[in-house]
Amino acid sequence: MATRSRLNLYFDPVLIPQIEAMALRRKVSKSAIVEAAVMSYLSGDSADQLEAAMSRRLDKLGRQIDTLDLDLAVLGETVAQFIHFWMTLTPPLSGAAQSAARAKGAERFEGFVQSLGRRLATGDRFLKELSRDIDSLPDDPVRDEAGNSGDQE
Repeated sequence: MATRSRLNLYFDPVLIPQIEAMALRRKVSKSAIVEAAVMSYLSGDSADQLEAAMSRRLDKLGRQIDTLDLDLAVLGETVAQFIHFWMTLTPPLSGAAQSAARAKGAERFEGFVQSLGRRLATGDRFLKELSRDIDSLPDDPVRDEAGNSGDQE
């Protein structure tokens, strides 16, 4: 066992609870926490380590932004397609039918908001579900009920 030298140090009182909490979390002594901090401070390559850590974090953030960008593109296209189909397939209503449609629409919207709230509370998301559905599709071309592929003439 290596011998250790005792050194009495004074710390800002704010640091003591932080050192104690980290020692508990990592299940090591307070001396080990302070020793690791001093060694990190005194090592000549700490700037390189900090730069490498920062680079890893930035790379991770970049990947997350790429994922968000793709998700946003899918959502934008989904909304655009829905609006396109809704506008082309929904016939205009007469005056009498409009008030009934508004009431039914308000009722349906309330149900939609409640359903959306429940879905968001579960953590399951449309894009994750869509990805699972797409991944489960067969690689073969789409076939009709008779077993014929859709690319035949």
